[in-house]
Amino acid sequence: MALGRGLSELLGEVEVAYEKNSTKRKDNVLEIDVDKIVPNPNQPRKIFDEEKLSELSESIKNHGLLQPVAVMLNDDDTYTLIAGERRLRATKLAGFDKIKAVIINVDENKLRELALIENIQRDNLNVIELAYAYAQLLNEHKLTHDELAIKVSKSRSSITNTIRLLTLSVHVQQLLGSDKITAGHAKVLIGLEKETQNIVADSIIGQKLSVRETEKLVNELKNPPKEKEPSKKEYKVDLKPLENIAQLLKKDKLKVKLDKNFIKIEFANQEQIEQILKYFQKS
Repeated sequence: MALGRGLSELLGEVEVAYEKNSTKRKDNVLEIDVDKIVPNPNQPRKIFDEEKLSELSESIKNHGLLQPVAVMLNDDDTYTLIAGERRLRATKLAGFDKIKAVIINVDENKLRELALIENIQRDNLNVIELAYAYAQLLNEHKLTHDELAIKVSKSRSSITNTIRLLTLSVHVQQLLGSDKITAGHAKVLIGLEKETQNIVADSIIGQKLSVRETEKLVNELKNPPKEKEPSKKEYKVDLKPLENIAQLLKKDKLKVKLDKNFIKIEFANQEQIEQILKYFQKS
């Protein structure tokens, strides 16, 4: 997923969504104090490109704000920002006290659902931003994975696998969101302890590990090799004395079998037992 344009557009570039639902026209633009605008409490965007904000700020200084932000009026005469997070930040950075805004009057939940869906379909979010967007739609609008798959034209498995990335540690999510590791790397880390995830993620960056190499590393962590038992020492033995006894026993009509680590003597009666014993009596 490309970085740059991201989840700020989910709640920031939603003109199509609110044009369809707003009773106000775009030419009905007001100027309101930037200090009266409060951020959307449900804004999931965590990462803002500071360089691009600076560029937008310079453009606003030179040419003014060409596209107004969209806000909703609150009961306490403040405004909740609905569209234009980057524009508001850049306007403040440029040092302006007021900003052009369109006040809209539309069901907030419906607007958010439309905005999220339309922007997901643009396919320009990094994978962590996309995961948060999916999670919001599932939680806030009570959608199932199957229903969401239909709405955003994605496979159910793609949605499920993307949302699973939110189980990763914050550190790993930040690395993934800033494109320092890939989604392929991140998926391998799912299921590990958070501390282990962080160590492996840092190793991926430091050692420039491929996804296959990461899989091998994680597999070794999950299944450490067993220590080999020390091999038993083999001692050489002299079988000559036993061979001599075996020969003598055979002369006494006894059945004898001698192997490298045992001797087998068969007997049929007490007399044969006594014959055997005389060969093993201590001198």
